[in-house]
Amino acid sequence: MPNNKLNRLVSVFQKLKFGIDKLLSIFLIALMGLMTLLVTYQVIVRYVFDNPSAFSEVASRYLFIWMILFGSAYVFGLREHMAITFIKDKFNKKTRIIVEMFIELIIVIFAYTVMITGGYNGAVRQMWQLDSSLQIPIGVIYIAIPASGAIMLFYFICHEVGFVKQLADLKHDQSQQGGNL
Repeated sequence: MPNNKLNRLVSVFQKLKFGIDKLLSIFLIALMGLMTLLVTYQVIVRYVFDNPSAFSEVASRYLFIWMILFGSAYVFGLREHMAITFIKDKFNKKTRIIVEMFIELIIVIFAYTVMITGGYNGAVRQMWQLDSSLQIPIGVIYIAIPASGAIMLFYFICHEVGFVKQLADLKHDQSQQGGNL
């Protein structure tokens, strides 16, 4: 192994990432379940009792937004987001890893500037305004934006550490092959 410290760091990040993945997946499943219950309730009270519930309609809408935000962070962490890899696949392994690192950097710049910084500022500014149906501050609802951005930032760090290890392993393998020739 080329670097024991790097291997330990990767191991720590893999364990942390596994824990975050597990918590996030449980959270997303709970959101989906709660949203399903609210929409079912809304349909029943609207069409059976002819008495629509504003609470369930608004709550399910906000839960759907949360599911999208946290789900996108989760998918980013799994590295299963949409990608067009036609050109990237033409590169050699080292260049492909560097391109992956750059792509992730662009995504995390967006996550930091728009989601974390902008989302936090937006959430703080909306803390005084109450939602008319739920009677909670709108900022509480908006807090999902910087929270999901922070999760994406964590996943970015995990991925970059993994890419650095891949580059180190690649360099180590190349030096081993050069020494054996």
